[in-house]
Amino acid sequence: MKSIKDFNLSEKKVLVRVDFNVPLDDQQNITDDTRIVEVLPTLRYAMENGAALILMSHLGRPKGKPAPKYSMAPAAMLLGKHLNLEVKMAPDCIGPEVKKMVDQLKSGEVLMLENLRFYAEEEKNDDEFAQKIAGLCDVYINDAFAVSHRAHASVEAVTKFVKDCGAGFLLKKEIDYFNEAMNNPKRPLVAVVGGAKVSSKLGALKNMLARVNKIIIGGAMANTFLKSQGKDVGKSLVEDELLGEAADIMARASKSGVSLFLPVDAVVSSSPDAPQHAAVVDVENIPKDTMALDIGPKTSSLFSKALSDAQTIIWNGPMGMFETEAFSRGTMEMVHNLANSKALTIVGGGDTDVAVHSAGEAEKISYISTGGGAFLHLMEGKILPGVAALERAAG
Repeated sequence: MKSIKDFNLSEKKVLVRVDFNVPLDDQQNITDDTRIVEVLPTLRYAMENGAALILMSHLGRPKGKPAPKYSMAPAAMLLGKHLNLEVKMAPDCIGPEVKKMVDQLKSGEVLMLENLRFYAEEEKNDDEFAQKIAGLCDVYINDAFAVSHRAHASVEAVTKFVKDCGAGFLLKKEIDYFNEAMNNPKRPLVAVVGGAKVSSKLGALKNMLARVNKIIIGGAMANTFLKSQGKDVGKSLVEDELLGEAADIMARASKSGVSLFLPVDAVVSSSPDAPQHAAVVDVENIPKDTMALDIGPKTSSLFSKALSDAQTIIWNGPMGMFETEAFSRGTMEMVHNLANSKALTIVGGGDTDVAVHSAGEAEKISYISTGGGAFLHLMEGKILPGVAALERAAG
């Protein structure tokens, strides 16, 4: 695919798909501007090279209808502070009034379109809607990795109607880092997979088996693997319908020479709301009236040893309910392991990202992905529709 550097942007209207789906508090204040900050290099490059910038994004789930609480206005205002200029706010994302504002936009100026998902056609990947968006620009740039796993009009269909289409710096960086880790990795390559459900990570686990040297499984999803081995995991979250799949993954790992690591002890309690009752037990001795809510200290040591010789580490999903301090130690230990590793370390997924930042170790991680779903899509070995569209547009 082409990148933004492949085009002459001088005096051009450049439409950039960004991901400004940022968290807001009750007063419509943005509580985390990471997604805005990450795309600044692309925006500054375009402006420095003479572009008039039109930005488009979604925010929240307005379900195809205008909803003031999902307006892009707070994002436009905060972006303006970062760029030290006024970011104009459009009343819509298509229509004659928007077209008039775009026509009047000069080089170095920035216009934010209103929420794309105020139209149901966006998520339906509607060609007619995409053509209206495309009519606003000379050049289309996708710099929204986090939504590039979705075949939506602003990500996929729009590329059919713009002659010059390419990737922004953030999208390109995401793909380059992942390709480096998966297609030509320094080995041993270790995948660390956590989170609540096996079902959401099944495709990733199966794809990883053919690529990695080791797989570490933590979080609530490990319970399904432990139960498939015949262990009693008490009231722990388990996907009983996937016990066979878990057993099959372990068998395939063994057959292909992939070392697979599961918890050997756990922090348990009667419920997530009873941290005062937290206790450490071996996984063979989980009381029937408790549930596993974090990996235990012996497991942390086991996982740390498994990572000690790694040259490449990919991590998606926490080791436990890290939001509660009593159940956070396993996840924090994993953050510490990656932060102090000499390996190329790549972290993806919203919860994992939060854990790394809350531990204060983000600067020590080689790369933190901005897209949980898109990152998981890549781990599953799938092509992102947004990337495929840019590749087609490049011929």
